Order: sequence, then structure tokens, then C-alpha cells
Amino acid sequence: MREKIGKVALDYSFYPGVDLYSDGQVEEELLEIAKNHSREEFNRIIDDREKWPLLYHFSHIRENIVSWLPITRNDHVLEIGSGCGAVTGALARRAGQVTCVDLSKRRSLVNAYRNKDFDNINILVGNFQDIEKNLKETYDYITLIGVFEYSEGYIGTENPYVDMLKIIASHLKPEGKIIIGIENKLGMKYWAGCTEDHTGLYFEGLEGYPRSQGVRTFTRRELEEIFQKAGLGNGEFYYPYPDYKFPMAIFSDRWLPAEGDLKEINYNYDRERVRLFNETNVYNTILRE
Repeated sequence: MREKIGKVALDYSFYPGVDLYSDGQVEEELLEIAKNHSREEFNRIIDDREKWPLLYHFSHIRENIVSWLPITRNDHVLEIGSGCGAVTGALARRAGQVTCVDLSKRRSLVNAYRNKDFDNINILVGNFQDIEKNLKETYDYITLIGVFEYSEGYIGTENPYVDMLKIIASHLKPEGKIIIGIENKLGMKYWAGCTEDHTGLYFEGLEGYPRSQGVRTFTRRELEEIFQKAGLGNGEFYYPYPDYKFPMAIFSDRWLPAEGDLKEINYNYDRERVRLFNETNVYNTILRE
């Protein structure tokens, strides 16, 4: 079964008939906004309604995580875990074709309505494991933005993070690239009193996830080990600040931050936190030394 929303095509061939992942009733509000309001109205709606899910799904700042990539009209992109389309539009503005994969029909409808004017977006709704076995082409870029940490739930093997990358790499062109956006397990905010982004527990990632299962973030060394085991080499690392969700700057090993560059500490919009120290001052101390 297929459906068109504007110029966007949705394919339900692999949809199990029920959304197995949902944030609840707020998704109806997200769909209403996407159906009835233009992209230019999103910031006003975010300001008026003051709800974290609206900020998270509709802020244009989300696009910064991919808008710098050297994607061209010659490139085909596979976006795994496209959700409500926070970065799909940014990819579609650059690529020749964007193929989205997402488990949720409702989220995919939000994606389709907000990006309905793009004729180069195709959304495959269903479980990634079912869909990937039937992908016919290979891709120049495959993105996992806020997805890789859930590989254990996607794959369920003994080494889910390595196996996830092996599966994805099989759909890459010879010179293709995998783009991963993920939280920093050792991020300063966790030391300073923010809870772990996925579990809501203080110091959970720093302590090695002793109380939780099903989701993991990693240190740089841990990621390099995963890449090596998956046969991908070490990869290149980039450092979005304050995080990959709302990146205002992206640093790299070739352009590291200088003293005074890291001064945004108001990024904890969705939950309570404690503030054990002033992160800006601590960053400046580290950078100075």
C-alpha cells in the first residue's frame, strides 16, 4: 500500500498495522501542526505553546546537524529513524533522493506533511530489519541521527552495535559514508548535574549504565572499537555544541574550541536538573590548560 502527501510518497508494505513506538497524545498535536501550518510558522507555535516535544521536533536548529555535510544533487541518502522529519527537509534540499525509514506511521505522516513540497522524499514505514532486506539500491550517505544508541532494540544480537553497522554498511556505495549523531557518554553536562538523556537517571552513563538496558551511548574510544569491529576503520569525529540535538557550532579535530567558545549552558529544556558547577567556567579552565 502506498500513499502520497503532496509530493512525498509513503510506502506501507512493511508496516505491521500498529505503531510500536509512540510518545503518546502529543503526536496528534504534532500531526495537526504539520498538516495545518507552514514551516515559517513553526517558531511562533513553539513560542506560543511552550512544549518540549514541539521544540524538539519542529525547531529549525535541529537541521544544523546535517546542513554542513557536502551532499549534492548527485547523492542518494538513506535516513534511518527519520521520525517526524526534523532533518529530512535539510537532506532533501541538498540530495537528489532521500529514502526515509521509520517504524511509526503517525510520525511518518508528520514528516510527509511538513515536507510535502519536496518531490525527492520516499518514506518506508516499518521495522528497519524487514525493510533493509528489501532495499535494492546502495547509498552515498546513510544517516543515524539519534538512532544508533537504540541498536540493541533494533537488532537484538550479542553485539548489536557492531552488527547494526555491518548491516548498514552493506547498503553503502564504495565511497559512501555513514553519519552518526549521538550523545557524548562523558558529556560535561552529565558531570554538572543533568540526567542521562535516555534513562533520566543521574550519572547513569558515566557509571556504565548499571541500572538500565536497551540503550547505550559511548566514549570516543568505545566508538572507535565498534567501528573497527564492524570493518569501518576509525572514522572522523565531529563535536556539535552544546549537543547534536540543537547544535549551534560543530567543532572537529582540525578546529577545536578555544577558550570562550563554549558558553551555552541552557540546553536542558525537557526535565529538571541540578547545577553542581558553572559549566562555562569549567570549560574555560580545561581549554586554558
